[in-house]
Amino acid sequence: METGYITTPFGRRPMTLALVKRQVKTDQEISERSVDKWRVFRDVGDARSRLGLQDRALAVLNALLSFYPVAELSSDRNLIVFPSNAQLSARANGIAGTTLRKCLGALVEAGIIIRKDSPNGKRYARKGDEGDIEDAYGFSLAPLLARADEFAALAQEVAAEQRRFRVMKDRLTIIRRDVRKLITVGIEENLAGDWAAAEACFVEIIGRFARRPTLQDLMASLDEMTLLHDEVSRMLETKEESEKSDGNAIVDGCHIQYSNTESCNELEPRFEMKQGEKSEPDKQAKQKGEPEVFPLSMVLRACPEMSPFGPGGSIGNWREMMSAAVTVRSMLGVSPSAYEEACEVLGQAGAAIAVACIHERSGHINSAGGYLRDLTAKARRGEFSLGPMLFAQLRANSIPARATG
Repeated sequence: METGYITTPFGRRPMTLALVKRQVKTDQEISERSVDKWRVFRDVGDARSRLGLQDRALAVLNALLSFYPVAELSSDRNLIVFPSNAQLSARANGIAGTTLRKCLGALVEAGIIIRKDSPNGKRYARKGDEGDIEDAYGFSLAPLLARADEFAALAQEVAAEQRRFRVMKDRLTIIRRDVRKLITVGIEENLAGDWAAAEACFVEIIGRFARRPTLQDLMASLDEMTLLHDEVSRMLETKEESEKSDGNAIVDGCHIQYSNTESCNELEPRFEMKQGEKSEPDKQAKQKGEPEVFPLSMVLRACPEMSPFGPGGSIGNWREMMSAAVTVRSMLGVSPSAYEEACEVLGQAGAAIAVACIHERSGHINSAGGYLRDLTAKARRGEFSLGPMLFAQLRANSIPARATG
């Protein structure tokens, strides 16, 4: 086979630098070997999404290969096929002429075939005295031989990705079912905890499901649903531990729940009280529902910019978190009265969480003080819950980190 010569297309079809590089690369990579043309065709078909090919383009490629007389593509043989458009259309299930030309162009652009046009643009071959083809004009199948290993590797990558896709889809289906039923248990049993926030977060995640998801879409949804499953499970575990200890103690790490005096031992002194003590204000707070408190580790994952404001540049407990919130509150220009009002309605831990979330989004908020007052007013009317706000911030910070990892 003649190599080392760059050919240009006939007529008004343009020549591009990409086509030049492709021809040169094909000449450099073609070797003295042979490959089964149908095996390469299957690999190209499996990797069509990576190559940007549609099913009709594959049908045209199948027709082109059928004009190659033997099953093995070899550099020792002529690799140019020269069927007319009518012949190609007949073997490609009667594909229309316009569509045929588009498919041939797509195969050329994808580097599957190379045009070798004659002086007048017709496809034909000249034979010598002994009947052997001396020169042919049409489409060169040399890229299939030169890139056979590349196509095989792409096909294997696509197959592995499809396996991962099925696994992720199954996992997402299972964890979605589990979260839905666990939330239903919490709501129907009237268990302590912000089940409304969990429900809202669940609905929000489901609402973002893509109609035709990619593997990345499934992984992102699975990450979100797994996080929600962990938090809902902690809420149920907290309930069990609370029952075992007569509701007087809960293990360290405040899970999603109503933040009464028995649920978090790291809050400010006014939240702490001895066992058995219940003041009248606390009883009233229980009747209207205390603001929810979330695991500190979760809050810090959602709002990592808060850590530098803790003592020593880190935050290890809720006291340090609330102390950092006071510093950040001042830095954001939130007035003491606005923050004090937020503490009264949301609780000191809840106000700290709100300030942390506002700090994370400070670039998108014109007035942090006005924003906090608005959240406080909505919370007082029962129209705002920290759960969706915190979950949204957690997703905003966790998904990019996962995607770039």
